Amino acid sequence: MADEQAADGAESGAGKVDLDAIRQLLTLMDEHGLEELEIEHEDMAVRLRKAGASTAAPVAAAPAAAPPPAPAAASPEAEADEESLPTIDSPMVGTFYEAASPEADPFVRVGNTVDESTVVCIIEAMKVFNEIRAEKSGTIEAILIKNADSVEFGQPLFVIRPV
Repeated sequence: MADEQAADGAESGAGKVDLDAIRQLLTLMDEHGLEELEIEHEDMAVRLRKAGASTAAPVAAAPAAAPPPAPAAASPEAEADEESLPTIDSPMVGTFYEAASPEADPFVRVGNTVDESTVVCIIEAMKVFNEIRAEKSGTIEAILIKNADSVEFGQPLFVIRPV
């Protein structure tokens, strides 16, 4: 029986890796759109990170939340124009952070030009900090969420004017 468990990678003794448990964790990461996962259990610690993971929208169970209202100072023409512009949406549920630390400058501000690889914010999900990239080229026209607010999957975070 021990040989059978060892062959499956399922032996749970100290120093042994339970491959079935790792596969289950990878499945959970895919189901919840996580790029990184760290778990500690008894005397074992596992940290998984997808190599070259994109921030493309994962399959999610959470419904998208409505975007917050536009600032009152905007003219009706500007509001209509802003509504037709594309957005950078949250690829996961979590907490939005505009900067890498409370002392750091925000990743982007209104008026900044970004490209596909520009980090625009961080979303914390299950104590994992995920860098969110623009995935579009353009100019940031509006930031639709406040620092440290909760975000839902698919929720618009930024309005971007394509170049």
